[in-house]
Amino acid sequence: MAFTDEQQAQVDVAVAIENARHANQMVFLTAQTKFDAIRLAQQTLIENARSKPAGERGITAADIADFANTLVAATSA
Repeated sequence: MAFTDEQQAQVDVAVAIENARHANQMVFLTAQTKFDAIRLAQQTLIENARSKPAGERGITAADIADFANTLVAATSA
């Protein structure tokens, strides 16, 4: 049984809304993954630095960003 033109239009609108919602959800999840990776990278590097002598404990933002990018890349593979 085929849909009427009006029913098909309603289905098309519902599909378009769902596709937009899904796209927005994926953007949010991508940002959340990056945020979680940054937090994990920071915590890991700080914890690892505790075993180093006091003069060698420097952690830079670049170190955190590099490690976070490695974590994100690993979860994407």
